[in-house]
Amino acid sequence: MIFSRLVLAAALFLALPAVSGAADITSAYTKLDLDACQWRQPTGEEQEGIDGGTADCPGYAGIPVYVSEGDLRMFVSFGADAENETAAHQTLPNFNTINDTLEWRLRGGRPFATILRWFPDEGSGGKKGNILVVTQIAPGATCQVARVDAQVNANANVLARQAADELANGFDCSQAPVIIGRPGNFN
Repeated sequence: MIFSRLVLAAALFLALPAVSGAADITSAYTKLDLDACQWRQPTGEEQEGIDGGTADCPGYAGIPVYVSEGDLRMFVSFGADAENETAAHQTLPNFNTINDTLEWRLRGGRPFATILRWFPDEGSGGKKGNILVVTQIAPGATCQVARVDAQVNANANVLARQAADELANGFDCSQAPVIIGRPGNFN
């Protein structure tokens, strides 16, 4: 199973044409300060199963960032309708937390993807993982497109940027995020 996903990821990179205007792709960085976000109080049926709640946070160029926590897992989505996007329901299998730095990938100055570091928990007091999650930003198609384990891939940031630049342009959100590079224990 893992080998077939690696072959699929390699095939996707080889099959994709080079992104035209790759020189126009840059990065911008914002902080995701959860204490400064506007937290919503769950009501009625929403209270059941929600441990931490839901927040609206400011993002790059006024793009809203939706953050939710439930069952000790984080969920992050982007855009005007962020909480209804696929990304709002995607997380890692293990209990997890997120980092406070968002990398926004820009094509011609417009955000099309983000890269966010997630820290999955091994459980029973074990070590934390370190996964870079690449999310496509597109109205009606905002979803996780790739995951890179930063503990087993020395060039994890490069791999995550390549995944963003090549996959976050019409990625089919009904598909699972692609594991890029060597898989680790937390993907």
